[in-house]
Amino acid sequence: MHVQIAGALTGRITKWVVLVFWILTTVFALQFASKLVEVQKDEAISWLPGEAESTKALQKQEQFQSSDTIPAVVVYERTDGLTKADFAKATADAEKYAEFSDLDGQVRGPFPSPDNLALQTLVPLNLGQDGWDKAPDLADDIRGIAEADGDMEVHISGPLGMAADSAEAFGGIDTTLLAATLAVVIVLLLLTYRSPVLWIFPLLTSVVALFTTQAVIYFLARDAGLVVNSQSAGILTVLVVGAGTDYALLLVARYRQELRRHHDKHEAMAIALHRAGPAIFASAGTVILGMLCLVFADMNSTQGLGPVAAIGIGVALLAMMTLLPALLVIFGRWIFWPKRPVEGSAEPTSSGLWARIGARISVRPRMVWVVTALVLSEACLGVAKLDANGLSNKEQYTKTVDSVVGEEVLVKHGLADAGSPVAIVTDDSTAEEVTQVAGETDGIERANVVASKGGTTYVEAQLSDAPDSPAAFDTIDRLRTTLDTVT
Repeated sequence: MHVQIAGALTGRITKWVVLVFWILTTVFALQFASKLVEVQKDEAISWLPGEAESTKALQKQEQFQSSDTIPAVVVYERTDGLTKADFAKATADAEKYAEFSDLDGQVRGPFPSPDNLALQTLVPLNLGQDGWDKAPDLADDIRGIAEADGDMEVHISGPLGMAADSAEAFGGIDTTLLAATLAVVIVLLLLTYRSPVLWIFPLLTSVVALFTTQAVIYFLARDAGLVVNSQSAGILTVLVVGAGTDYALLLVARYRQELRRHHDKHEAMAIALHRAGPAIFASAGTVILGMLCLVFADMNSTQGLGPVAAIGIGVALLAMMTLLPALLVIFGRWIFWPKRPVEGSAEPTSSGLWARIGARISVRPRMVWVVTALVLSEACLGVAKLDANGLSNKEQYTKTVDSVVGEEVLVKHGLADAGSPVAIVTDDSTAEEVTQVAGETDGIERANVVASKGGTTYVEAQLSDAPDSPAAFDTIDRLRTTLDTVT
């Protein structure tokens, strides 16, 4: 940044103009930052690759079943053998589930396991656009019916059970994530600056940048088609605050040096911006370009993360190069207390541990970078063993959740998960053959036609294995290969 431009941003009058601008921006942004959750898209179709076979199937499936329909699988278990009373109880429960106002389709079951130790009942529920929030309460309602007047073990599994457990696990995650991020940043700033006051200004600027970014992204998602999901929104919080703090460290360090060299704090800040600006702009520019590379990804969720993150870095850069300098100049040298940098005072970074380390590096810089490069290259060898195949439902949680236990009960007793069938959409002319071939595929329990409309038929196939298992993935590959010869 040119020294004259830097001086204009932090002049005796312009510093107040900058401060007022950011105050007005923050007041405006606060009205919309909290609405970001309203435009987040967490449907499966918003995460999958746009041209993927599964995405096309989901689009065609919507004419048969609402995308807001989430099946619940009620799992009953008695390890010493089911009784006639257990069957009667489960059947009576199914009749109560059928009275739910959110029901979308027929309640199916109860279906017994081959070993007569477990039952499952499928309850398809349309939760609307607020399904994520409604899932925990509905799961509790189902559990209340299933557990009443009975002593069988009961679990709520299937997509609705998973949604309920995820909603509870991620409940308040944005607030928790922001609080944890701010706590870590505060500790780092206190350790770095060793001042009980100075850390407030970089942190305040980061928060302002975050709220402003969230408001900008809200408008882009609402009016310009930018895809935002809960993952990118969560990453945005850490990224903006973390990157903003990094830029603040560079600027404040240079400003403190210049305060020891200049009597006028405005002149000191102008030179600090002039000298630290290129490094900060280069750092932010590199990250922005790197984030924008994500728009070439196949996954819709990853494509959306690129511009969201790039916008966050851009706003953080703008705030740290304008608002933070204005605040530092307005409040003066006392914010560095207890070690106020006055003109002509000794530079503390000229001595100490890091000064000694720097002095030793300067003697043999080539050896240092060669050794460092070798060490880092060895550390990179782990990439060859990177397991990027995703996590199973169980591995996504740090504790035991009811939906996963229910899924394990189904697998243990040889029951296919009725709530997670393979959806096959085909033309009416090939529906019969597709259904037959799918049912004969290894790893498929059975296949049947669910509905037909407008020349298209919807077929469901039940997997023999847990839907998130490697065996199930292999079955899908076999099924696709086999069906390609039919259609």
